[in-house]
Amino acid sequence: MQFRILATLAASAIALAACGQKNENADVATANSGVTDTNVGLPADMNASSTAAVPTGGQAFANTAAASDAFEIATSQLAQEKAQSAAVKKFAGQMITAHTESTAKLKSVASGLATPITPDPTLTAQQQSVLDDLRSKTGAAFDQAYVAGQQAGHQQTLDALNTYAANGDVAELKSFAAGLSPTVAAHLNMAKGLKP
Repeated sequence: MQFRILATLAASAIALAACGQKNENADVATANSGVTDTNVGLPADMNASSTAAVPTGGQAFANTAAASDAFEIATSQLAQEKAQSAAVKKFAGQMITAHTESTAKLKSVASGLATPITPDPTLTAQQQSVLDDLRSKTGAAFDQAYVAGQQAGHQQTLDALNTYAANGDVAELKSFAAGLSPTVAAHLNMAKGLKP
């Protein structure tokens, strides 16, 4: 059963979007979800709204979640180096810690399944595009693009977690998704409160 979510990925953030991912079950796209006005400096494909299927298979979900974490960590490490706003740097540090912990928990849950799963953290094409775009920015333009990407990426991740928690096919991963949703919602609210 497939469900639709708004696409923008920071697919980046993307992550969950599986545009261009090798696994055909990983076609999750990111959600712009009302943050269009803050998408200053994002690639055009991140600003467009479209829909894509959220994966309900365990491997596809694990890949999507792993890619999301990898994207958040990579973009936040970049923000620690390049952001000019102290608030953005602080948020980035919190995201590195939180998404590193999320990755460890995902790996633990996935490896403990009756049929173990190895999450693939390969960034989607959209996620890689956003990361590359961030690398080319500096100063206030970087801060704006990073914050917009965090808002879009966390919304998209939240949508994917909620969908998998409700409709996924692996009980342990459904519990993981349900348990992580409040944290991702809190991160989304934090990102929305950032003023670069």
